[in-house]
Parts: sequence; C-alpha cells; structure tokens
Amino acid sequence: MTSKDTAREISMRELKSMLGVSRHVVSGLVAAGFVTPTRGPRNGYRFTFQDVVLLRTALQLRSAQIPPRKIIQALSRLREVLPDELPLTGIRVTAVGNDVAVKTGPSQWDAVTGQLLLDFEVAEIKGDVVFLDMEVGQKDLARQAEEWYDLAGQLRTSDIKGAEQAYRKAIAVSPEPFYAAYVDLGALLCELEARCDDALHAFNEALSHFPDDSVLHFNRAIAYEELGRLDDAERSYKRCIELDPSYADAHHNLAILLETRGDQQGLIRHLSAYRRLTD
Repeated sequence: MTSKDTAREISMRELKSMLGVSRHVVSGLVAAGFVTPTRGPRNGYRFTFQDVVLLRTALQLRSAQIPPRKIIQALSRLREVLPDELPLTGIRVTAVGNDVAVKTGPSQWDAVTGQLLLDFEVAEIKGDVVFLDMEVGQKDLARQAEEWYDLAGQLRTSDIKGAEQAYRKAIAVSPEPFYAAYVDLGALLCELEARCDDALHAFNEALSHFPDDSVLHFNRAIAYEELGRLDDAERSYKRCIELDPSYADAHHNLAILLETRGDQQGLIRHLSAYRRLTD
C-alpha cells in the first residue's frame, strides 16, 4: 500500500468522531462541495487528511456565519496556493465580517481575492472591534500545538502520513519542546521498518532538549537495534538503566541483546533484575 493510498483511509465514522458532528452534517458539507471524497468498499466515503482539515475549517467559518458560496471560494483558493505536503491546518483562517482572512507565515491575505492585508487589520466582527495582530501569543501557540498533537493521535491508525505531519507540526509550533510529540513521533516512525533512521533523528532531537529522560534513551536503543547498531543500542539501554534502575523493559531488552553478543554474565544480571522488578 502506498502512502497515497494510506492517506485515503479515513472513514465516515472516524471523521464524525474527529469533527464532533453527525453523518447528516458531513453529508451536507460534501453535497455543498466543500470536499470531494473518494468512494471505498460498499460505496462508503473515504476522506484524506486534507479533507478533514478543509471540513473543520468549513465548520468554523459556517459558525461565523460566512456565506456558503464564499466558504467554497475560499477553500478552493487554499487548495490552489498551498503545496501538497503542507496540511491546511498549518495556516490560520479567520472570519472578518463577511470575508475570510488567511495567515500564512508573515503574510495574511483575503482567501477569495488573494489580496494581501496590512500587518494590522481592524474589522468589525459581530459588533466588536478586533485587531488581527501579526504576532501569535505563547498561549495560542501552545494551544495550536496541543490541537496538532490530538489530531495526530486521531489519525495514527488511519493515516500514518497525516499523523506524522501532525506530530511534526506540533513540535514546530510549540513554544517549548513538546516531549510527548517527540516520543510518539519516534515510536510511530520506529514501527515502520524503513523509517528507523527518521525515528532515530526524532529521538536524538528530543534528547537535545531532555538529555536525562530514560524513556527517550530506551526508545533510541530500540531504534539502534532495528538499524543493527548494537554497540549504540547497548550504550543507550545502559544509560536508560543508569537514569532509572527500575526500568524493567530496559533490563529485559539489554539482557537479550547481551545474550546475542555472547555476554552470559550480562544476560544473567539484567534478566535477574527484570524478573525481580516484574515479580
């Protein structure tokens, strides 16, 4: 199965759970032309990661009472101007009166006309005056990172590529090193045999922020083993145990590794520690 095929495995049931809406609402958005899903077994809808984000954006804009025609125009333009590998939740979409403003990096522009907006646009939204500041606050970034992390968890079993993108986005936008996103990204990549090098890179990057975390050293050891780098794996397991002597799985894995390397004393010592900790 190719990554493209994998990205089309989000079912109607999963989508309803992600968006928190009924089948009727999703079907109405599809009928209105917000997305064009493919058909899977038994003629059921199959949505991509991009479809999920487009529909979420459409729901947000509908709740802001943006006319449906303008929402469709805005989403169509977003599809045209953004690269395929950038998930649409990587941008900030804001309802400004009856218009849709989009912020990408240092620029913000009208989603329908494409016209660039000034750094500070003042607009009336439901009677309030709102400044669209170009600077995003730390709390906003932390919230965005959490949303990306939650989305990655939802996509993990249905869209591996989308989940990876979401974990990476959580790490990129978080104002502080995002420990859980690093761990889950590395674990996700390590489950794919061909991506162990990428998993190792994720764990190494995480360890640059959390050098004394036993879980990261344990996971890095597993990645090293998958890559056949047994000396590095042994050192990582030992560092994990040094940081947390009660880490039973590290004792177990190190015992098995040492057995393959002919170290019987090491095998007995760490296997005994594992049994003592798990009894």
